[in-house]
Amino acid sequence: MTDTLSLEEQASLSAGGAMWSTLALPAHAIPAATMADGPMGIASGRVDERDVSLLTPCGTSLGASWDVDLVARVGALVGGEAVRCGVDAVLAPNVNLARSPLAGRAFEYFSEDPYLTGALGAAWTTGLQSTGTASVVKHLVCNDSETARDTVNVVVDERTLREVYLLPFELAAAAGAGGMLAAYNRVNGSYCAEQHHILTDIVKGEWGFGGVVMSDWFGTHSTVPTISAGLDLEMPGPARFLGAKVGAAVLADQVDPARVADAAARVAGFARRFTGAKTPSIATADVDDLLTEAAAAGFVLLRNQDDLLPLVRGRDATIAVIGPNADAPCYQGGTFAKIAVTPDAVRPLEAIRRHYAGQAQIVHEVGVDPQPRLPSMPMRPERDLGDGCTVGMTIDYFDDTAVSGTPRFSETRATNSLVWFVGVHEQGSWDRPAAIRARGWFTPERDGDYRFYLGGTGAVAMTVGGTEVLRRDEAVAASDVMGTLKRGDADCSIVPLVAGRDVLVEIVFRHTPARVQGLWFGVRTPDSAQAMHDRAVELARSADAVILVVGETSDSSVESKDRVDTRLAPEQIALIEAVTAANPRTVIVANVGHAFDAAWAERAAAVLVAWYPGQAFGRALAEVLAGDREPGGRMPVSIARDEADYPALGLTPDADGNLAYSERLAVGWRGMEAPAYAFGSGMGYARFAIEQPTIDGARVSVTVRNLSTRDGGTVVQVYRSAPERALVGFAKVFVAAGAQRRIAIDIEPRMLRVWTADGWAAIAGPLSLHVGQASDDLPLVITMEAVPTVLTA
Repeated sequence: MTDTLSLEEQASLSAGGAMWSTLALPAHAIPAATMADGPMGIASGRVDERDVSLLTPCGTSLGASWDVDLVARVGALVGGEAVRCGVDAVLAPNVNLARSPLAGRAFEYFSEDPYLTGALGAAWTTGLQSTGTASVVKHLVCNDSETARDTVNVVVDERTLREVYLLPFELAAAAGAGGMLAAYNRVNGSYCAEQHHILTDIVKGEWGFGGVVMSDWFGTHSTVPTISAGLDLEMPGPARFLGAKVGAAVLADQVDPARVADAAARVAGFARRFTGAKTPSIATADVDDLLTEAAAAGFVLLRNQDDLLPLVRGRDATIAVIGPNADAPCYQGGTFAKIAVTPDAVRPLEAIRRHYAGQAQIVHEVGVDPQPRLPSMPMRPERDLGDGCTVGMTIDYFDDTAVSGTPRFSETRATNSLVWFVGVHEQGSWDRPAAIRARGWFTPERDGDYRFYLGGTGAVAMTVGGTEVLRRDEAVAASDVMGTLKRGDADCSIVPLVAGRDVLVEIVFRHTPARVQGLWFGVRTPDSAQAMHDRAVELARSADAVILVVGETSDSSVESKDRVDTRLAPEQIALIEAVTAANPRTVIVANVGHAFDAAWAERAAAVLVAWYPGQAFGRALAEVLAGDREPGGRMPVSIARDEADYPALGLTPDADGNLAYSERLAVGWRGMEAPAYAFGSGMGYARFAIEQPTIDGARVSVTVRNLSTRDGGTVVQVYRSAPERALVGFAKVFVAAGAQRRIAIDIEPRMLRVWTADGWAAIAGPLSLHVGQASDDLPLVITMEAVPTVLTA
């Protein structure tokens, strides 16, 4: 396909053409493929970067569903969004592993288990690509934490590398993924973009992967080592180390010209394959139903004492909804792939009020500051743009820094954090001066002193009621983006306001050259922490039942920074203790994105883990609490009784920059003997029995019997016990009330092999397989007498 290209043209294809696209060679019918970040939606690189995208549940939430079909449909939904936004390829899914619960991007990972991650990642890939959009699977490989991610050297033995960390990528490759994204970190001494053993020997050689292997953005460090290792495409463009420098290296006999021709063919094939006909995923009318189904499918019910849930409408006259995340939910984590959530997303408190309207009295107190780092700024648009938005600020984009005349573009945004990866214009670049103006009406709820906050990567100024109250003329490091305001109360502006009297707030932001632009702002009310706490406890005491929604803010889990511990904020734990003491009929909803310290869980009658469930959080939660939907999830990670019990917790490299994966195969549940909540555990409202196991070759069959009077679903899980414990197969199954189903589970052949000094070898039989509904609930044992010899699949 590229035989007619000159060396110069072949080399040029090894570097991107722009920030979010490959290079086009029209004379040779090679188009430019447009890319965007993911995986929770379409984040960057769109035709209009400010376009609001659908926000799906995070990877951990999808992992909790254990539902291959559902995850494929969510992938197709994101693919449809890519088609709508003019995007040809999405940098997703993220099939790294939640090796440590402290990992800053753990919410993007499906699981701590390699097979569950790989099976769901392959399903998401297949779903996305059913729309004609490319899946670029990331981050190859061992980019499982954020501390020093640009330089850290992961030290991992060959067996662990292949059986654990490469397995999800291998399954995605087998599913036909269009591309793979080489990570920033190093593995066993070499940067991932220069890792010949992984990129060429394994991915392209052993797996026969025919797609394109590209760098993460600005993730290249050299010319000859990079192109020779097997990297095909340096991103973003224009070229830094590849491109023309590759051609020069060939002429200097430093690079094999066949390698350059191969890279060009892969890039050209990728562009031609994925810039062709596209297929939208599902009808617009069905989108909300799918997002709600997906969110609820990931909710994990860990505890339900005396069947407190569901909270039947009409039975409980007064339901107190308490907690910071009820009205300020965390829909997603803070990465450069952060999605601009639609302003009309229904929050949990509002959804619960609607769902129980006329059948229960819903009362509310926040209990603690919902956004301790950066408070929200509840606003009404300064003017009506005809977009139907009644909340948020009116954002005007200008071509220059004058902020005068007619803006290039205007929109409404309901957020307190804005991030641009390229620039503030759809046709702009990150080094082009420009400005925005944000205006909105703020209505104080009570008299008092309000604290206003402001930050940005360029010059920013804020006026309240026509008076300038804050100004920042200095540029701020790009690492301050992601909605984190590092300045405390001493660096805010205190403005006395009168309850009910509207004031116009205006923010002007003039950005400076940078790869990432950010603007963030907020306002804190006069309310005191003690008063909020006391009101919430008193409300809990007087209610028939309590829904306590606790959790994180979007800057609790961030790209490029790992967490220091697994605990909720101290003031939230104090609220949990006080509310559960005041009312034992309390349901705790945990809005978190990773394994967490659940020492407080037994204080509540019911505990529901909601993860970061995307924009349908509110509706899904209301329907699950009321019993209209099942909480369909099972744990995709294990929760330890103590942080010291996690096989891999600390993520700081040693003095030489090395991070040893010393737990080897015993990552996550496989290295934990007595977790607080086991991998695969959880319950719905229906109860099940699994019976009559049989085996035929590598297929296990069981009968699943619904013991309850309501329809529901469970996850049948199959594990091997030797040579090490491992998940080898699973199936999500739905059974009507009182009915039974016979189901078959095909064991993944890659889970029946081990890596040895001589290469892949089949596990010696006979092999015991354990069947049940969680890794610690496996009552059935069946023997595979002859293990199939399938070393590659």
